[in-house]
Amino acid sequence: MTDTALSGGPAISSGRKWGTLAIGCLAVLLLSIDVTVLHLAVPKLTAALLPTATQTLWILDVYGFALAGLLITMGNVGDRIGRKRLLLIGTAAFGAASAITAYAPTPELLIAARALLGVAGATIMPSTLSLVRNVFTDPAERTAAIGIWSGMGAGGFALGPVIGGLLLDHFWWGSVFLINLPIMVVLFAAGLAVLPESRNPRPGRLDPPSVVLSIAGVVGVIYTIKEAAMHGLGRPNVLAALAIGLAAIAAFSWRQTRLAQPLIDVRLFRHRAFTGAVSANIVGIFAMSAMSFIFAQYFQLVLGWSPLVAGLAGLPGGAMGAVGGVLAARLVPRLGRAGVVSLGLALSAVSFVLYVRAEVDSSYLVFLFPMLFGGAGIGLAFAVTNDTVLASVPKERAGAASAISETAFELGGALGIAVLGSILGSAYRAGLRLPEGVPAQAATPIGEGLGTALAVAGELPGRLGEAVAAAARVAFLDGMRVSLVSGAAILLTLAAVVLFTMRGLPTVIEDSPESPDPAPGTAPDSAPGAASGAGPGAKPYTRTERAGTGG
Repeated sequence: MTDTALSGGPAISSGRKWGTLAIGCLAVLLLSIDVTVLHLAVPKLTAALLPTATQTLWILDVYGFALAGLLITMGNVGDRIGRKRLLLIGTAAFGAASAITAYAPTPELLIAARALLGVAGATIMPSTLSLVRNVFTDPAERTAAIGIWSGMGAGGFALGPVIGGLLLDHFWWGSVFLINLPIMVVLFAAGLAVLPESRNPRPGRLDPPSVVLSIAGVVGVIYTIKEAAMHGLGRPNVLAALAIGLAAIAAFSWRQTRLAQPLIDVRLFRHRAFTGAVSANIVGIFAMSAMSFIFAQYFQLVLGWSPLVAGLAGLPGGAMGAVGGVLAARLVPRLGRAGVVSLGLALSAVSFVLYVRAEVDSSYLVFLFPMLFGGAGIGLAFAVTNDTVLASVPKERAGAASAISETAFELGGALGIAVLGSILGSAYRAGLRLPEGVPAQAATPIGEGLGTALAVAGELPGRLGEAVAAAARVAFLDGMRVSLVSGAAILLTLAAVVLFTMRGLPTVIEDSPESPDPAPGTAPDSAPGAASGAGPGAKPYTRTERAGTGG
């Protein structure tokens, strides 16, 4: 299939369109699983390879650093060389890196392999979404397709612990990576046969300084968030990373305004609809990643569930995320885009409030219904925001727009664990009441967190150890409740903001061919498409449907 076919030539068959969506969904499902599956493997991995504490952190974090740092660049590379070609290259690289990771004999090689996995993942993520956006030219179909794609991404977060738990119950730690190989073979073969090629017909030159600045900026900010959450903001390495990240982002933004073909058209962020959609993505994944992090500890360390049971417990939320993604297309004509996103964020906030009822001996029903609310809410929000981000730019720039959306996901994930994780840690330490008789040298590790506290409690004599474990669990619950209330407040605030930032958007956004940029000095709100939230490189949205008062 040629580019011409995607931009006005022969129509792509229905089977090929839905086949493209199926391939994109399988790819994003696997990448979402890979984000969470490693957490369960850390104990076995540590026992086998004996990494230092610093090496363990790099094993966990380097994948996200490489992925987030290269998303913007790879999205633009796909626009230039072809998204199908980049996806196939990334699929082969991801399979090879998975094999190296599974059999890595040393911590150093494992870190390198995880970095390669992140690079390969950065080629796959923007390619899947931009291919889906390009084959579904009918706006209503595109919204439904992106909703399904978003739902599969949400489902992957819940499936990761389940698959990891199943494999780790029977095999060594590397099995959680080896499972990628057969899926990559299927993806490569199906992609080769089914996917149409698409690219920007006027790609321009890739600007190397912008590539370097984008990587330095994103990695610097994410590294700062992670390190500040663990060790505080005052450490020299954290301050240096923050300074480098902010300086790189400022230089990157300045440079983009002076390039004919920027990596990111930063003027898009002047338009409230685009900024509102990206912000909702950040906060949505903020909530999802934070809850995954908190409840992984709660289910295993407070309730005493095995990793497999804890993973299975999260499945209903992931399933409802997929359902919410599908339902979003049906609700948009009734509630408007702003209404659906706001409803999704509000449902997630309600789930956070309901989780406050958790106790040290709660039954699963206490979590089931909040999990269903939260999963559906995240699915609703992601489906509409992803579609809005992509519709804000001409489809020739779909790869770059996809990269913006997915970089927001990475930043949101890092922020969620850092912010709500830090709140939980602070509240845990403030509420911890140790019984008399605890040795002074044991008090410090007990105060570091619930996992460490239970390990120390296991080494203390009988009743004293039991009392320490009970006190630590109560303090963790208190901290969890503070984090939940804080998260609910953040979600509700953004739900209200979205009603303003995304108001006035048509329920169906028609595709428009690329149009010239507005003249220099034109005010953002008078630029083409500004009233509806379109980017400066897109014509005004065609308001074919105006149902729904929410936007």
